[in-house]
Amino acid sequence: MDVPKDQISTLLDHGLSTSAQVLGSFLVSSSSANAEANPHVKAENLVLLGDALLRDKEYRRAIHMYKQALQYHRSIPKQTSASSRSSLSTSNRSSSPNSFNVSAVNENEVKFKIASCHSSLNENKAALLELEGIPSKARTLQMNLLMGKLYRNSRNSRAAIACYRECLRNCFYVVEAIIALAELGVTPKNIISLIPQTPNRGNRGSYDHLDSMRWLQRYVEAQCCIASNDYKGGLELYAELLQQFPNNVHILLEMAKVEAIIGKNDEAIMNFEKARSVDPYILTYMDEYAMLLKMKSDYSKLGKLVHDLLNTDPTRPEVFVALSVMWERKDDKGALSHAEKSIQIDERHIPGYIMKGNLYLLMDRPEAAVIAFRGARELRPDLRSYQGLVRSYLACSKVKEALHTAREAMKAMPQSARALKLVGDVHASNPGGREKAKKFYESALRLEPGFLGAALALAELHVIEGRNGDAVALLERYLKDWADDSLHVKLAQVFSATNMLQDALAHYQAALRINSQNEAAKKGLDRLEKQMKGVDPDAPDEDEENDIEDVDADVEETELLA
Repeated sequence: MDVPKDQISTLLDHGLSTSAQVLGSFLVSSSSANAEANPHVKAENLVLLGDALLRDKEYRRAIHMYKQALQYHRSIPKQTSASSRSSLSTSNRSSSPNSFNVSAVNENEVKFKIASCHSSLNENKAALLELEGIPSKARTLQMNLLMGKLYRNSRNSRAAIACYRECLRNCFYVVEAIIALAELGVTPKNIISLIPQTPNRGNRGSYDHLDSMRWLQRYVEAQCCIASNDYKGGLELYAELLQQFPNNVHILLEMAKVEAIIGKNDEAIMNFEKARSVDPYILTYMDEYAMLLKMKSDYSKLGKLVHDLLNTDPTRPEVFVALSVMWERKDDKGALSHAEKSIQIDERHIPGYIMKGNLYLLMDRPEAAVIAFRGARELRPDLRSYQGLVRSYLACSKVKEALHTAREAMKAMPQSARALKLVGDVHASNPGGREKAKKFYESALRLEPGFLGAALALAELHVIEGRNGDAVALLERYLKDWADDSLHVKLAQVFSATNMLQDALAHYQAALRINSQNEAAKKGLDRLEKQMKGVDPDAPDEDEENDIEDVDADVEETELLA
């Protein structure tokens, strides 16, 4: 008695892979599908069972079925395979209703399915071996896209670029290929040249075609700007696209991610929240949003975000980074475990490496932090990976390596005030380099006058060298435009050092009004209140005795990065 092959295809079409898998096991074990008498039928049945297993993400079993299918398919003599398929087709048309006219096994498609399984198991070499066995002219869009991804993971950039270019020749709207080519350093002009030219007799038709593609050209240019660390240019292009496509979730998220990288935290948070208001279940870049909420000490929103992400899809790497951010306050080891899990899910997930590096610095393991930030830089050498590496090298007392990394960032981002500040931070880490540090901080402020980070760093140098008045004058200029808790804390620290306690008190209180969770403001205010009462602020309370070691470690790290 025959098992209806067409019903397995129907079940798969309806997404009922478990039922298809069970029925498939009957199909391949059917006595009518004798392997010796009908190897082509056996091969086709095994492919169907493999498809059901692939849908159920049972990749090893699917590979096993597909490879068996190829063995049976290849055992068919070439000179008789065509006639056997023809006779199979003819007999199926006149046979019982349980028979089904199935096309012959497509060897290239089966190889692609095997490659897809290997890729899902992170077995890149095995996946590439299968795909490379498919003739280049026979490769489909999906095949080229997967090959590009695999070559990129294997650091074969030239081969990856060739595959992605082939994708765009086939269909220019493959956004994954556009983004990958931009990140691999291909120029916008070269990418846009792949736009197919419509064969129009009149010039007007050609013009209309190009005009209709203008938004896509702008998108390509924006991606290339971001990939080359031209964040300002990228944001301008995204803003232009957003006017044309208001409330576009993808553009809002891309803008927010870039703003988070360059430290425009308020703007980034606003755009993340806009994106979530349009699509509350979005997961893309939500770990970046979680990091910003942690920086703002907005733990209420952070908790709600993590709750929403877990309810949407608890298997995504973004969710584990967000969990890591939330756990950082309670259990740094637990937080580290979540960050590592995000990388296990997706080995190219950059926020996982950034979070891992930050946690290692927090745990006073700078050598491990170096490895994590290097991993992020290898995937994409953006500002945060450079910043993390510099901090890690300084924490390891490797000033030479820190300076080399900071200069590398400056070369990669010649118009970035933050890259200039990074070089200044390295020079500021030793007394002999403070004058150089001052020049870099001042250059950063000339390039970007509103860069608060450089202003705070320069103020710290003024304080170290006894120029408290200069520090106050510099910081008070920023108070007009910035309602920032860190600015008030720095002013409070300067006033406290010059024994202007009432002014210091006012600024600590202002900082806590802006951010009630600011730990530096809390500790500074507690210390100040003791001073005002005539109590030695350095004398430990009974409750603080157990925390002395941690406080010393914090002070030591601050001195190292000053």
